[in-house]
Amino acid sequence: MQVRDKLYIDGRWVPSTGTGTIDVICSSTEEVMAKVPDGTVEDADRAVRAARGAFQDWAATSVTERAALLKKIRDGLKERADEIGQTIAMEVGMPVKLATKIQAGLPLMSFGTMAKILPDFPFEERIGNSLVLREPVGVVAAITPWNYPLHQIACKVAPALAAGCTVVLKPSKVAPVNAFILAEIIAAAGLPDGAFNLVTGHGSLVGEALVGHPEVDLVSFTGSTRAGKRIYELASQTVKRVTLELGGKSASVILEDADLPAAVKGTVSACFLNSGQTCSAHTRMLVPESKYAEAAQLAVAEAAKYTVGDPFAETSKLGPLVSKTQLERVRSYIRKGIEEGAELLCGGPEASADLEKGWYVKPTVFGRVDSQATIAQEEIFGPVLSIITYKDEEDAVRIANDSIYGLGGGVWSQDEDRAVRVARRIRTGQVDINGGPFNPQAPFGGYKQSGNGRENGRPGLEEFLEYKSLQLKPQPKS
Repeated sequence: MQVRDKLYIDGRWVPSTGTGTIDVICSSTEEVMAKVPDGTVEDADRAVRAARGAFQDWAATSVTERAALLKKIRDGLKERADEIGQTIAMEVGMPVKLATKIQAGLPLMSFGTMAKILPDFPFEERIGNSLVLREPVGVVAAITPWNYPLHQIACKVAPALAAGCTVVLKPSKVAPVNAFILAEIIAAAGLPDGAFNLVTGHGSLVGEALVGHPEVDLVSFTGSTRAGKRIYELASQTVKRVTLELGGKSASVILEDADLPAAVKGTVSACFLNSGQTCSAHTRMLVPESKYAEAAQLAVAEAAKYTVGDPFAETSKLGPLVSKTQLERVRSYIRKGIEEGAELLCGGPEASADLEKGWYVKPTVFGRVDSQATIAQEEIFGPVLSIITYKDEEDAVRIANDSIYGLGGGVWSQDEDRAVRVARRIRTGQVDINGGPFNPQAPFGGYKQSGNGRENGRPGLEEFLEYKSLQLKPQPKS
């Protein structure tokens, strides 16, 4: 068991002002894998003031210097990728091979991408008699979730530092150990004292203290829509900027001319990745009524390939959920689907008999799901797929848009132009065309109650910048 008994504030590892600790539970063994400080309001204040004290000097550093430090952090992450993958496999439950590739790999891309963008980014532009500047917004509070913990941290910390902002990070209390590894890497890279700070604790205490702090200029939050609404309320008192990446209920629209086996396979994969604990998971599969029987059969066959088990076992394709709370939540939704009349095609709420420990749930597929059913409208955050039929293309678009969310989605057709036309009509921030892969350089974020603002690439950097116009006196004509 690891004991992380200090916070990283102002370039130093310091004890919390409180005495409490938080147990980090391994999702596959249900045993305590680590302890971290249960931070206090005073700790949050110390971290914010350290960030404020470091801001002016860090903001004044050259683009070249910031890019070099981001590259050092990237290199440090690469050196410790195996350790990060193993840590997150324990914290979250993603099979270790995938965790090393995705959970440890994506943060490398985030820091590397920002280092590449910086040299050519237009921080100054002449428009008429104005010199328009892009300046760092200030002190950033980054509050991050547990499902892709280090990836979501990197999506905020990398562009914030690239912009010249200073950062206070509060990671999820469920999966915080990876954040300590990042703090060690940042310290070794030589980032100036106070430019990056780490405080662990409960969101209701430390998180809210950061959001309401008068010296915080921007809050970047990823998590539930409910928590996002609370952050908006608190941040409004000091009129600070807020960027939110929240829930999703993404639809995979399979058009009648699609390669059905490929479309179903891709949709199931996009639904079950990370045991369904993905905000942009394609949890609604929309198929033409005439294709339902075949699609259902294919989906069940694909689900059967997702062997549930220990994330460190070679044969496992689906690990446990992150916590007992999450397990009970997902099981309750499966029971709700059955109660509301959907056809349970495979899976179900019962535990696997051969898995005595760990928060495992069977990969579950529902058929003939009404588009207004609870499991078709609410985010489940587990490996649960709903198959919904539609009459025609117009009906498919209507159902896809019939959600309070708008984060991800997919369209499948052998005519790519047609797929793109349909995708343009779907009110969501990202649409995969025929299984197009995730691009960490493209903007990611949502419409509607999936949030606002964008992460990744140049748009992700722009979130942490303010415009300033210097109105210059025109020179007299000679």
